[in-house]
Amino acid sequence: MALTPFSKSQLLPQEEKLEISKQRSALFIGIPKESSYQERRICLTPDAVNSLVAEGHRVMIESGAGLSASYSDKEFSDAGAEITADTKKVFGCPMLLKISPLTLEEFELVNPETIVLSAIQLKTRNKDYFEALSKKKITALAFEYIKDEDGTFPAVKSLSEIAGIASVLIASELMINNQFGKGLLFGNITGVPPTEVVILGAGTVGEFAAKSALGLGASVKVFDNSITKLRRLQNNLNQRIFTSTIQQKALLKALRRCDVAIGAMRGKERCPVVVSETMVELMKKGSVIVDVSIDTGGCFETSEVTTHEKPTFINHDVIHYCVPNIPSRYSKTASLSISNIITPFLLQIAEDGGIERAIRYNNGLKHGVYTYHGILTNKAIGEWFNLQDNDLLRIKKMMQL
Repeated sequence: MALTPFSKSQLLPQEEKLEISKQRSALFIGIPKESSYQERRICLTPDAVNSLVAEGHRVMIESGAGLSASYSDKEFSDAGAEITADTKKVFGCPMLLKISPLTLEEFELVNPETIVLSAIQLKTRNKDYFEALSKKKITALAFEYIKDEDGTFPAVKSLSEIAGIASVLIASELMINNQFGKGLLFGNITGVPPTEVVILGAGTVGEFAAKSALGLGASVKVFDNSITKLRRLQNNLNQRIFTSTIQQKALLKALRRCDVAIGAMRGKERCPVVVSETMVELMKKGSVIVDVSIDTGGCFETSEVTTHEKPTFINHDVIHYCVPNIPSRYSKTASLSISNIITPFLLQIAEDGGIERAIRYNNGLKHGVYTYHGILTNKAIGEWFNLQDNDLLRIKKMMQL
């Protein structure tokens, strides 16, 4: 007796049935202008757009969205993007890419059931934001939460690398900049004592700050309360440097001698303040503080938020640089980095047949989802804002019934 198509499919191995069930989908991506203060990056570069368009996807970009990252409308148009000055039209796309989270005003322009990929910047969110996601039944993914094959967070790591390198470059400018700078070259010239740098924090930011400072010939000291992080940093640097847990006496001695102090600490909520105002008072006149941790409150008691337009202030004869979102200063480099991370995920979503299947097959992408059709799926966010959270797998099963 001949087998019906249905009975044939039942005899196939599970892996083959999954392959057959996968149907490649075409994406229609909208990229609006960034409206957040000091945000200069864009999610996709012209090369990334070209790769997506070549695979049959559509990309619509609001006119001027890439200018602050040094990408013109013509470059995007030549790559195959659709350029429009109609903001509403861009926000009407079924998938949106943004660096900053949607604002409440932007939610009004978004269609129900839209897929949004952006940063979440959790410490700047409130309940209204999640209520707006729920109202529009949006499936939202956060760049910060998406994991790579090795379980790391590629977007966070990449931007931390940029911030670490940038902190040393910024400090080197400030050491010679304006009338208050010390006129020192950030390096080790024969017969001249090397620049002394203190780094607070041995994470990715601290590691790349140390690499950059050592590359310029500086003498580097790193402080962190995690022996594991300090050991890993020593191994990654492939050379021995001064490391210490954060002990007041040793830290004060290092700060009094240093030319540059870089804050790269992290905390669960607010960054711990490890350098008091009294300790800053004892630092050398004209020395430089670059507080990368200002995003989460800063680890120097004297730190105050500054802007890219007016990045520094002087307190106790010490130059302070306390600009949040340092990677945005290097907008093209940061855009390239973000684009390189996002593009493979977008191609994978299309290859898997859409976001529904993609988060089933890809655990790293699934980890990035924090609302699914408007329902909160992230436990940490639920606890943070006292909101009801739900298991993503259970929600999907319920929706299929």
